[in-house]
Amino acid sequence: MIYHVLPGDAIAEEFSKTGIDGEVIVCRECFIVGPLDADSPEQFWDDRAKFILTEYSEDEIEYHEKVADELEQLSSVGPGDEVDLWFEYELFCQVNMWFCISRLASSGAELYRVEPAVVSRDDRWKGFGQLNSEELKQCFGSRVKLDQADIDLAIDLWGKYRARDAAGLLSLSQSSSQAFPYLDETAEAAAQIESRPMNIVRQIRSEGISDPEVVFVEFSKRAGVYGLGDSQVYRMLESL
Repeated sequence: MIYHVLPGDAIAEEFSKTGIDGEVIVCRECFIVGPLDADSPEQFWDDRAKFILTEYSEDEIEYHEKVADELEQLSSVGPGDEVDLWFEYELFCQVNMWFCISRLASSGAELYRVEPAVVSRDDRWKGFGQLNSEELKQCFGSRVKLDQADIDLAIDLWGKYRARDAAGLLSLSQSSSQAFPYLDETAEAAAQIESRPMNIVRQIRSEGISDPEVVFVEFSKRAGVYGLGDSQVYRMLESL
């Protein structure tokens, strides 16, 4: 069986036009924020559902049905299967990918990273968003197979991010892997997740910018490495 883990619903429609074979699993989570440490998968998903309810007023039952249950399909992957992980370069997507790789590490499946390889370095944080089906096929054609060192690195990154181990993340930012371009920037951003995004929002506000939409645009310009959506930036703005 071939599985394609997509980074959100936005890419799903365009991906459906590519003609690439395989089952689709959509990652609708935002592990970059909220609780990540739990003693069991059940507790993990319950904690995430409560966080999403509190932060974004989303229904807990809908969360379990559309988000948790979707990602739990990863547990059905086994030896002989292939999983293509379609994730972008920014931290939002990277953390989601670290989670997925960690869940798949013992599956025995062949894992591949599909990155937005056709975008320029200047546009690297924009990801798959502006790509058409032909460009998505080009990205798939240049996918990278993860070896054990890549998998171990992702597990380590996920563990240190869950623990908010800034020193550990900074150390891992020096790692070199063809499967994780721009890791130096994203792991460094991960190490500063507790302070840097909020400091950037404060700086923008100190410049007299108060319109939430403009704040979000400015934040994306200055800290595109985080890949935060407007809802996350608005929440920071509200907390000032």
